[in-house]
Amino acid sequence: MKKFEYTIKDEVGIHARPAGLLVKEAKQYESKITVTKDGKSAEAAKLMALMSLGVKCGETVEVAVEGADEEKAYEGIKTFFEANL
Repeated sequence: MKKFEYTIKDEVGIHARPAGLLVKEAKQYESKITVTKDGKSAEAAKLMALMSLGVKCGETVEVAVEGADEEKAYEGIKTFFEANL
């Protein structure tokens, strides 16, 4: 399992549009990608679960990647967060 922490820079946080893009990105990989904030976790491939975390600008999330294509998924998701969130 690989993990990284990321502080959200998007001024409206993880709302519908970026959450939708994140789900699309996460579904490209076999690995399970989990986003955790304040002890609550959501699978990155599930839109409503992601949005239920209520992540706002300036908050830090932990992203965990585990599975067959872990290395590729980790790099892809980390790059996605830096470019979009």
